Amino acid sequence: MVPEAHLKPTEHGVEPDGEGWFVVNAREAKWLDGDFGAYTRFEGGAGGAKFPKLGFNIGVLQPGQAACFYHGEDDQEDFLVLAGECLLLIEGEERPLRQWDFVHCPDWTEHVFVGAGNGPCAVLAVGTRQGTGVVYPRSDVALRHHAGVEQDTRDPKEAYAKIKPDVEVPYRDGWLEGRG
Repeated sequence: MVPEAHLKPTEHGVEPDGEGWFVVNAREAKWLDGDFGAYTRFEGGAGGAKFPKLGFNIGVLQPGQAACFYHGEDDQEDFLVLAGECLLLIEGEERPLRQWDFVHCPDWTEHVFVGAGNGPCAVLAVGTRQGTGVVYPRSDVALRHHAGVEQDTRDPKEAYAKIKPDVEVPYRDGWLEGRG
């Protein structure tokens, strides 16, 4: 039998403490916030449960805020807009998205999300964790939205060198409903 993981309370929400199955409400999970929005990964911190095969997170973006830098990677990623509106920058194009829009990105699809509308946008992201390759290409469309790098790179440390570390925060009312 697979044991149940203990959920450890932290100052900023609960996180799994060790391996095993668990249930956690997204509003009660530990969140992080930074230059690229707020998010929860549902995984534990140091010594806590890590998901080795599949990554899940919910990201919350404010209007005009990018989720990360425009990139492509050697893993499939899929996304579902849970609330609000955002702009998808994908393969050099812009696509407006709204609640319940689904985005499938095969390996190496260049993409990034940027918050839009009048309030926060919540996006569920799911991706495999089998690959190791990533590319951050220079993209004029991404740079117009402050979501791109000036020089092509395959090094995440180089791409994010000027970005401050994310900070742990508790869930804020309205994030998952798309209301500010």
